[in-house]
Amino acid sequence: MKDNRYLELRNKTVTKSNDLIQKSRFSLTLQQQKILLCLISQITPFDEDFKLYDFNIVDFCKACGIDYENGKNYRDLKAAIKEIADKSLWITIDENEETLIRWIEKPYINKNDGIVKIRLDRDMMPFLLQLKQNFTQYEIIWTLHFKSKYSIRLYELVKSIHYHELELYKRKYTVDELKKLLDGEKYKEYRDFKRRVLVPSIAEINQFSDKTVSFDEVKQGRKVVAIEFTIESKDSIAALKIRNDIEKEFGLDQMSLWDDLEGNGKVNPSTD
Repeated sequence: MKDNRYLELRNKTVTKSNDLIQKSRFSLTLQQQKILLCLISQITPFDEDFKLYDFNIVDFCKACGIDYENGKNYRDLKAAIKEIADKSLWITIDENEETLIRWIEKPYINKNDGIVKIRLDRDMMPFLLQLKQNFTQYEIIWTLHFKSKYSIRLYELVKSIHYHELELYKRKYTVDELKKLLDGEKYKEYRDFKRRVLVPSIAEINQFSDKTVSFDEVKQGRKVVAIEFTIESKDSIAALKIRNDIEKEFGLDQMSLWDDLEGNGKVNPSTD
């Protein structure tokens, strides 16, 4: 019988404090971010403390579209986990104070069965556990197809500020502020930040997620000093079509809701 554990991983949700999304500064690769999302998605509303959250390396690679039969990817995954363990992030406590916290306390990898077990650091508890207000929740499936590390950062930011799903929303950030939020400070020139961070991440969000994002440049003279985002949710049919395409690309071989709707003549998707 087919093992669907990795399929269940795709259907999990990620819940984070908005402070962790909007007031922290960190630098993680795309793979490192996806590892953390995999772990965070296992936290339940009933957890009062962090557990040893685990995932199978092969299942993780399947769910993220990584070639799990490539030994190099296995080594890269171990290296990514080590780097996460060695890294910390700055987070704003109040207007005048910041502190450093670590992502994970300790990882364990079983060489025989390929199971990774990781306990998140206790300092992360206020940002991930028992969240009752001021938090953002989203389905992990919308991040699976992202190939840019900036796409996840921007998608989380978009989700955290666009909480009235049925309304179009506009939000302005200074360029410097946005660079910090998206880990794009190494791009000193705006044109490089736009080309390497803004344009590709917005393109991926628009193509592979449940949100649609556009932006306008705010200038002082000839200099771009701020970005104004326009955000809206895709309609349910468009989102369902994208979800179905993602599932098919990642190898889900069962009948989807989209296929069922098409088969019954209830949906006539555009071919544009």
